[in-house]
Amino acid sequence: MPFANYKFPEGILDHARKEEIIHRTTDLFVEYFGEEVRPYTMVLVEEVNDGGWGRADETLTLEKMGMAPPVS
Repeated sequence: MPFANYKFPEGILDHARKEEIIHRTTDLFVEYFGEEVRPYTMVLVEEVNDGGWGRADETLTLEKMGMAPPVS
């Protein structure tokens, strides 16, 4: 079963963007493996609290990446 797991800072994606990511990822797997994988493809879009993730031994925040925090 093809599987993709995306992690994004919390609040930067709306429902429509998440849906687009799911559809486009599914289409990518279908293009690569064939139409028969569509019903078995799983795409997980997770939101991570700001500061709850890191790279290269550094905790990342939206501020450090030069991004504005989401508007509530």
